[in-house]
Amino acid sequence: MAEVELHPLKPFLPPSAKVLMLGSFPPPRARWSMDFFYPNFQNDMWRILGLVFFADKNRFVIANERRFDYEAVVRFCTEKGIAIFDTASAVQRLKDNASDKFLEIVEPTDLSVLLSQIPDNQTIVTTGEKATDAIVNRYGCTKPQVGTFSPLSIGGRGYRFYRMPSSSRAYPLALEKKAYAYRAMFKAIGMLP
Repeated sequence: MAEVELHPLKPFLPPSAKVLMLGSFPPPRARWSMDFFYPNFQNDMWRILGLVFFADKNRFVIANERRFDYEAVVRFCTEKGIAIFDTASAVQRLKDNASDKFLEIVEPTDLSVLLSQIPDNQTIVTTGEKATDAIVNRYGCTKPQVGTFSPLSIGGRGYRFYRMPSSSRAYPLALEKKAYAYRAMFKAIGMLP
């Protein structure tokens, strides 16, 4: 039986957060390029957000290195009000890789605890199928189509629950098309003009 892995990061919850982005669980540490969320250099989340907010897919990449700029990423998320965590607080990896397909959630994240710390937030965004299914299964809400939202109630509060394209390169959509979908979502929730 696979070993239970506890989440290696604390939730990133800027007090003024307007959106909570949720993945499934970080990849094995050997694949990290920084000590933060979406740390795998092969994952395109920081390229997507670079395109969306700065029209520069390399905005968060350290030049001539295969890693993201931790300080720039944290500063950006703090300034924009982007909170980040994952839908699983403990998992078992059925294979030693980063694929969600081989993750078994042992302990789902209690979103009400996170949301109580970011009272201005009205939007929850999942960045992959596993994360989306975890919320749908836990809260019994309607599963949104990719790029759209469904209403979600947690702890008596209502949220827009967006399901966005996965930032994994295994997800068969061009980077620019992923960025287009994320840009539309950030615009709809008032974080972009």
